[in-house]
Amino acid sequence: MRVDLLSREYPPEVYGGAGVHVEYLAGELRRLADVRVRCFGARRDEAGVHAYRVPGGLEAANAALQVLGVDLEMAAGCEGADVVHSHTWYANFAGQVAKTLYGTPHVVTTHSLEPLRPWKAEQLGGGYALSSWAERTALASADAVIAVSEGMRRDVLTVYPEISPDRVHVIHNGIDTVEYAPSHGTEALVRHGIDPSRPYVVFVGRITRQKGLVHLLHAARSLDPAAQIVLCAGAPDTPEIAAEVAGLVAELGRARKGVIWISEMLPRPEVIQILTHATVFVCPSVYEPMGIVNLEAMACETAVVATATGGIPEVVADGVTGLLVPIDQGADGEPYEPEVFASAIAERVGALLADRDVAAAMGAAGRRRAVEHFSWRRIAERTHRLYADLAGTGA
Repeated sequence: MRVDLLSREYPPEVYGGAGVHVEYLAGELRRLADVRVRCFGARRDEAGVHAYRVPGGLEAANAALQVLGVDLEMAAGCEGADVVHSHTWYANFAGQVAKTLYGTPHVVTTHSLEPLRPWKAEQLGGGYALSSWAERTALASADAVIAVSEGMRRDVLTVYPEISPDRVHVIHNGIDTVEYAPSHGTEALVRHGIDPSRPYVVFVGRITRQKGLVHLLHAARSLDPAAQIVLCAGAPDTPEIAAEVAGLVAELGRARKGVIWISEMLPRPEVIQILTHATVFVCPSVYEPMGIVNLEAMACETAVVATATGGIPEVVADGVTGLLVPIDQGADGEPYEPEVFASAIAERVGALLADRDVAAAMGAAGRRRAVEHFSWRRIAERTHRLYADLAGTGA
C-alpha cells in the first residue's frame, strides 16, 4: 500500500505539534507501508520526501493563497497513491484535490480547527476566511477524519455538524519515550544561562494567542522569586504579539531575577535536557486539541501544570502527573477573566515549587503514563488499519 502524507511541516522545518506528529507517524508507518511525505519548504535529502515551494507568481500574494498554490503542486504528485493523509488546513486542500482528481481515499487528521482559532484573523487577515474554507471543504468530504483526542472529536462534530460521527475516529498523538527520556547533563542549561542549582518553571511553545504565554507571564509576577522562569518561546504569529510578549518579559525581568528567554529554535536534545531539570512545565494554552508538548515533559519526568481545555485532560492526569487549571472561555477562546486564570496558574505552579517531593512524584508518574499509553508504534498500527479499510486492501 502506498500512503502519501501531506503536511506543511517536516524535519528540519518543524515548529509545532503537527510537524512532530507527522515526523514520528511517518517513521513508524514505514514498517507497514510505502510512505511518501509531501511537505512545504526547502528540498529534503531524505528518500521518499518531496518538498514544495510557493509557485512563481504567488510570492507577493496573501499567505493563505500561497498555501493553496503549494497544495496544488503537492496534489499533482499524489497520483498513484492508495491513500492520501493530510495534516492541518495547510495541506487539507492538497488532499481534497487529490481525492477529487484521482478518486483516492482522503484521511484528515485534525490537530486544531480554524473556527476555534479566531485570533488567526489578526495574523492572516482575509486569508483566515480562505483557510477556514479549505479546512471545512476537506473535512466535509474526507473519507475519514482522525481526531487526536476525544475533546477534538467533540469539537469536530460541534463545529462541522454535517460530518457523520461514524467518520470521525480518535487516535491520540504519541511520544517517542526512548528519545524523550530524562537527560541528566546540564551543559544546555549552562549554555543558556539557567542555574542548575535553582528551581525553575519552563514554557516551550510558539508565541501565539493559542499557547497562552501572555497569561503565564502575568502569573509569573506572583511566583516565588527564588524560582527561575525559562521561556523557550519563538516564531511569533504577528509583530503585535511579539511586541506584547517582549514588553511583558522585560517588565518581569525588572521585577525579579532569573528570567531567561530563549527565542531561537533549540536542538531537540537541548529541549529534553531543559525539560528534565525543570521543577514544573507549564502549558497555559487556551486551545489545545491534544498538546504533544505535555507528553514530552511527562516523558522527561517533569510535573505539568496545564489548562483543562481540549484534549489536555486526556493526557495530564490531574493530581497524579500534574495539576489542571480551570478556564472559563469566551467565544474568542480567551478567558472571560484573565486575571482569575493567571491567578489559578500561579497557585498551582506555586504549590509544586513549594513541595519539590510532590513535583518529583508527579514527574515519575508522568513518565510511566507516557510509556504505557502513548506509543507511536501503537498509533501507527491503528492508523494503518484505518487506511486498509478505506483502500479495501484488508492489510
